[in-house]
Amino acid sequence: MKLPWRPMRTLLPALALALSAGALTTPAAAAASSHDSRAASVAGEAAGGTVGSGWNDYSCKPSAAHPRPVVLAHGTLGNSVDNWLVLAPYLKNRGYCVFSLDYGKLPGVPLFYGLGPIAKSAEELSAYVDKVRSATGADKVDIVGHSQGGAMPRYYLNFLGGKDKVNSLTGIAPNNHGTTLSGLVTLMDKIPGARNAIGGLTPGLTDQAIGSDYLKKMNSVPDTVPGVRYTVIATKYDEVVTPYTSGYLTGPDVRNVLLQDLCAVDFSEHIAIGTVDRVVAHEVANALDPEHATPTTCASVIG
Repeated sequence: MKLPWRPMRTLLPALALALSAGALTTPAAAAASSHDSRAASVAGEAAGGTVGSGWNDYSCKPSAAHPRPVVLAHGTLGNSVDNWLVLAPYLKNRGYCVFSLDYGKLPGVPLFYGLGPIAKSAEELSAYVDKVRSATGADKVDIVGHSQGGAMPRYYLNFLGGKDKVNSLTGIAPNNHGTTLSGLVTLMDKIPGARNAIGGLTPGLTDQAIGSDYLKKMNSVPDTVPGVRYTVIATKYDEVVTPYTSGYLTGPDVRNVLLQDLCAVDFSEHIAIGTVDRVVAHEVANALDPEHATPTTCASVIG
């Protein structure tokens, strides 16, 4: 059957942008311009992953205060630099060894990642965690991810043996149980062949849509694995993970946090919550070191 082009022409970019977690222009507070930040990404990749701000430093050795390195996993259409221009330095300045990977690359598509099959991306995460553990000498890591990057590690934990190498997973607006994309997925499924067409081009997008084969596999097992501590930080203004509660997890050692319960006047939506929100950064620090946690409030933005 011939696929109607006009609806698809509208749907493809809308779906891609809606699932984006870091593809929009990085805010000026985080970088001089998106051009500069993407140049930093290319330069960092060419230098073996080292960026000028001090994270992805493979000579970093975890301290007694922070004994585990932190691995950051970007969102759909993001990369290892753009997504973390606020959080990575925030954690680095607090004494953590911080690392970030690029995953889910498609041939011929530079800088915009997280588009490949999520199960394959989880394999890339597995290899990267081993690389970080080898470089730092740490037995386990803590993973922090935004959007797809907050949910994809669960495949690694559940199916690839990651539970023995990970202490905690903190998801910022993660798409754990699938999204309706504010009804866009319903529209996609009304167009004959649309899901298959989009999935054939960018499987990392349709894997996250409610009803996907990937999500059926993920939802066939418990949300959590024993021995790993989970934190989910969601925003009620999320227009991408809809409903936002679909990001929440059920199981032991789970803490589900609504950003607006910490700061009622924080209006961060899906992208801002993972890229520029310092209230969230403070709560991430609490998740990484709960024994020394301090209250997260609106004032945390200047902390």
